[in-house]
Amino acid sequence: MYPEHIVLPMKEDLTVAGFEDVTTPTRVDELIDSNKTSEDETLLLVINSVCGCAAANARPGAKMAVHYGSKKPAKLATVFAGFDIGAVARARQYTLPYPPSSPSMALFKNGKLVHFIERHQIEGVSAQQIAKGLMDVFEKYC
Repeated sequence: MYPEHIVLPMKEDLTVAGFEDVTTPTRVDELIDSNKTSEDETLLLVINSVCGCAAANARPGAKMAVHYGSKKPAKLATVFAGFDIGAVARARQYTLPYPPSSPSMALFKNGKLVHFIERHQIEGVSAQQIAKGLMDVFEKYC
């Protein structure tokens, strides 16, 4: 498990942009379950990480997409790999059949996974490209 003093600023990078910091499996379940209540309910869940591609690509890309896109998910949430162990494990149950990957991003609509971005799709890809890809996905599903 990563030390709190390292992780907290990386969590804050998303929470100040409107992402809910999800720390328990129960809260992950609640978000997914509440996402099933409306035909058009969407949730973006970012599995955050300490790695360089999370800092340089994933977090900035996610923030740009929700800030600049014409459409965005109704709910934004994040769990932190290597820190919020139970919450991440539960989130990964919802992202099956994709293997564990961090950082990664999952878009749910009506409680169902409709789009998933794995680490290998984040590494070496600019934050702007990630944001553009997310905005295209938001246009389709949100």
